[in-house]
Amino acid sequence: MSSGVAISPIQTEPVLSPKFMSWPLVPCPDESILIYLSVSGSVMPMRVLESDSIESVKLRIQSYKGFVVKNQKLVCGGRELARSNSLVRDYGVTDGNVLHLVLRLSDLQVIKVRSTSGKEFTFYVERGRDVGYVKQQVAKKEKEFDDLDEQEVVCEGEPLEDQRLIDDVCRYNNHNDAAIHLLVRKSSKVRARPVEKNFELDIVAPRLNEGENVRRQYDASEENDRRGDEVDREIVPRKPPDRDFLLEPIIVNPKIEFPSLIWDMVNATIDGLDAGFDPIRSMEGTGGAYFMQDSHGEKFVSVFKPIDEEPMAVNNPQGLPLSLDGEGLKKGTRVGEGAFREVAAYILDHPESGHRSLFGGSKGFAGVPPTVMVKCLHKGFNHPEGVTVKIGSLQMFMENNGSCEDMGPGAFPLKEVHKISVLDIRMANADRHAGNILLDKDQENGQTVLIPIDHGYCLPESFEDCTFEWLYWPQARQPYDSKTIDYIKSLDAEEDIALLRFHGWDMPVACARTFRISTMLLKKGVERGLTPFAIGSIMCRETLKKESVIEEIVQEAQDSTLPVTSEAAFLETLSLIMDHRLDEIAGSASINC
Repeated sequence: MSSGVAISPIQTEPVLSPKFMSWPLVPCPDESILIYLSVSGSVMPMRVLESDSIESVKLRIQSYKGFVVKNQKLVCGGRELARSNSLVRDYGVTDGNVLHLVLRLSDLQVIKVRSTSGKEFTFYVERGRDVGYVKQQVAKKEKEFDDLDEQEVVCEGEPLEDQRLIDDVCRYNNHNDAAIHLLVRKSSKVRARPVEKNFELDIVAPRLNEGENVRRQYDASEENDRRGDEVDREIVPRKPPDRDFLLEPIIVNPKIEFPSLIWDMVNATIDGLDAGFDPIRSMEGTGGAYFMQDSHGEKFVSVFKPIDEEPMAVNNPQGLPLSLDGEGLKKGTRVGEGAFREVAAYILDHPESGHRSLFGGSKGFAGVPPTVMVKCLHKGFNHPEGVTVKIGSLQMFMENNGSCEDMGPGAFPLKEVHKISVLDIRMANADRHAGNILLDKDQENGQTVLIPIDHGYCLPESFEDCTFEWLYWPQARQPYDSKTIDYIKSLDAEEDIALLRFHGWDMPVACARTFRISTMLLKKGVERGLTPFAIGSIMCRETLKKESVIEEIVQEAQDSTLPVTSEAAFLETLSLIMDHRLDEIAGSASINC
């Protein structure tokens, strides 16, 4: 990005205006460059060294702006600066460039509410939401409190403004006896306490004074349940449900019959929209992702990701620049294809019992959540140019206890890590980090279960940006067990490509080649007894500039064949070269052992 573009957002102020004097403009040695950090609509100048690592730049941002390193994503020139140990110069960052800082806010909080009539509700609220949002949720669930002006949230005697973030409230209430008081007509009380990682909020609203008129909407069917309340009410006709929305799966092949769990997810999402519960945009990530609620607004049932709100897409809500050449944040990916890849990851995650059928709903080997392409119309999405129908992926929301960022890898079961590794190697995942592996507990034995999500950067056109977080976990150095090896042996890239075509995605030629090669590598690797670490290391670059072993193999195969060579002949040549390299690696591994 040119320096002219970078400076334009702050032309009204000099670079060293008082507004920016607190930002650390470091001394200016020969290799220092002046860049501009863009975050939440503001632009700040910052001097860095070309020899600075990305990690050190993030640490400086944390030191002076308070944004924790693990919550930062830096994007420059349409590419995420993902490798912490790479240098600023490695990514081509030059004087005058703009670095877009995308912040990841904290996890969802569980808020439990009890109303005057004794009803209990559970809300899942992002810590990036504010107190006003909590009040709106209370009003939606209990019409007695539909006047937001009559609600007042007080924390230990201090009134909280509607703009106060839940994250701030949680940090403020870091004692077991901390309390938040939600006063409805200055009478109801709320007690809160931290519960593990969640924030539990109990609202106890006393009965209103006798003789006090309350405007309230309610179902006639609930009238008998409410006769015990000694409250005079003015009955108002119930508002008809708002049906200004659309949600339906995209079926490109009439032979496709979705499993019942897909339809259950779709129908539950429709019920939530029909009940008036709007999509809730996630404050995390680089693209638009929306939590869809059930008919009671008590839990999330799905996550919708529109293709036009993907990173660097035309309606991206995070303020990232539009891709100039169509390439996504990761090398070898295309803007607008993330939703297809999300669905492909689910389709190709075959059950351990055998190849995924066209109609079956069995859980996949790696546990990718059920995902389907849909078209959806709702005013709650990002519509800069007016409300229109959006196409995107709809994925089942998975109950979880956080992500792998929240726990040391030593606690993860061996098989759970291995199943993720099989998926990532096969799909050449360019974006596997600890934050997109969720944690859960098996209902039967209480064992930790890992759930892989966010597969918009799998099946790329090249191997350049392949990154696997699990590569550095101890389980990756253990060999696969016999069941996992049998599963890997059953995989067939050609059948999978045909299966995706049946579902409507004719995989681009370059992506299909990458998929064939990664599947070949996985199968040949386990034949030689290589561990996930050994195979994954072949696919991932050690540094930003040094090509990976698999890239070297591909290049050698290209140099050994003519441009007019058929794909089958090219893959045969590549297979021979891969055999030779893998034999060398396996031999070295046995000697070291």
